[in-house]
Amino acid sequence: MTTSMLIAYDGSDIAEDALRAATALLNAQKVEIITAWEPAARTTARAVSFTGSHQPTIAQEDDPAYDYALETCRKGIALAESLGLSAHAHVVEINSTVGQAIVEAAKELNVDVIVSGTRGISGVRSWFNSSTAENVVQNAHCPVFVVPNNQG
Repeated sequence: MTTSMLIAYDGSDIAEDALRAATALLNAQKVEIITAWEPAARTTARAVSFTGSHQPTIAQEDDPAYDYALETCRKGIALAESLGLSAHAHVVEINSTVGQAIVEAAKELNVDVIVSGTRGISGVRSWFNSSTAENVVQNAHCPVFVVPNNQG
């Protein structure tokens, strides 16, 4: 019996499907919903560095990326509550990859299982897209419940 789970929630239909599947199949008493975010200044600096242009200084106050992540996480909480769960929201900053942020949050929150959806990219496209779910499976300290993309 699962007592606590972390649900990686990015607001996508895939994340919603994963949340619904986990609710139906896992018996969790404690639910942690996390949304990972990267500061807009870091995203902009990385994009500008590829061009070789001067990197502008961007203020971190009132970061729209954080605001978006917080709103996304709140939507995840609302969905969880509509499914009868009592969940806690966490917005975690990405320091390396989304997968690593999820794994670190799971360790910190001491959950029994991590829930993640997957885009299900295969073939040549998969060579150019890193899989967050695969990264989580390879680095997690606990079981990972991966819900495949049944959208397409």
